[in-house]
Amino acid sequence: MKLDVGTLGGYRERGTVWTRGASGLRRLDWTLLLTVLVLSIIGALLVRSATFQILTEQGKDPESFLKRHILNLVIGVALGGLVTVLDYRLLRAYAPILYGLACIGLMAVLSPLGSTINGSHSWIVIGGGFQVQPSEFAKVGLVVLLAMLLGEPRDGEVGPGRRDILLALVLAGVPGVLIMLQPDLGTTLVFTAVVLGMLALSGARKRWLVGLVGGGLLTAFAVFFFGLLKPYQLDRFTAFLDPSADPRGAGYNAQQARIAVGSGGFSGKGLFQGEQTGGHFVPEQQTDFIFTVAGEELGFVGGAVIVVLLGVVMWRGLRIATQAADLFGTLIAAGVVCWLAFQSFENIGMTLGIMPITGLPLPFVSYGGSATFANFIALGLLQAVHLRRRPFD
Repeated sequence: MKLDVGTLGGYRERGTVWTRGASGLRRLDWTLLLTVLVLSIIGALLVRSATFQILTEQGKDPESFLKRHILNLVIGVALGGLVTVLDYRLLRAYAPILYGLACIGLMAVLSPLGSTINGSHSWIVIGGGFQVQPSEFAKVGLVVLLAMLLGEPRDGEVGPGRRDILLALVLAGVPGVLIMLQPDLGTTLVFTAVVLGMLALSGARKRWLVGLVGGGLLTAFAVFFFGLLKPYQLDRFTAFLDPSADPRGAGYNAQQARIAVGSGGFSGKGLFQGEQTGGHFVPEQQTDFIFTVAGEELGFVGGAVIVVLLGVVMWRGLRIATQAADLFGTLIAAGVVCWLAFQSFENIGMTLGIMPITGLPLPFVSYGGSATFANFIALGLLQAVHLRRRPFD
């Protein structure tokens, strides 16, 4: 069988020969694309609601956050479009470069170039009110690198061999350690979810997964037992287990988040009408706690819509993974889904009190620069795999 691969994909069967056919635009996964667009529009409205009142009180442009968020979305869409046009199979050759750049960025954060924001030394300030968070782009590098290492089984092997798995774990551990040194527990948990998910879907033997989970639990116990967590991280876990233990300290965010979400009732108080949001009782509402704005102003209905839309993104991502032309494409799509799914669950879960508080934004909804860019690059990877899927799907 001969494949003639176009710039934006597209195939048509003629006997035993596949030739370039339908236009790339028509072959895009429009369900995925439109779902992300709706999430982004909802997110922009929630960002405006979360920041308008406080900016007005400070005598600043009340629409400044919204304007910057829209700019970030435009840049993100452009980056996602560029990735979509690229043939994802070429990323095999560039995976080590992407990984290396990600590690360099993480090391730069730990140098004098790095800055501390909200207790995490995870940022590089570039001026003009803009910051870069290299750990967000490291997620992209990790997914591509693991897909390269685990997506090419050796002769006679169904899944990745022991050497490939060990190499993947070691290389994943390097950026993981750099991120823990910042410290950024939330992104470390995302890395863990991506590694476990991609290993499981690559065909690795179950004993590897059981061993990794067991090792992770032992590591977590050791971290707590030897006091390796930063005080504010330990306070967050304490607040998660018992928010009433320190209602004016570590438990404040958790309590206020649940109050805001619960006050919305079934249908919410109305967009831009939230009293908790307008009174800015919940800190970082435009980023980490954006779901509290949805819960208060749009109620259970609005929150459920966001959850369903995120579910559609995961469903389309998994569908793309099952239809990919090769294991490399399958693992890229699966890695992106593991990343976005865990991050969504953690972000929404911490506002509802079922997960500890970490600094993870809600994909395609929260305000942010680096996170927005990385999310749309991930969307571009999904579309790139989809455009070059198996011709008979």
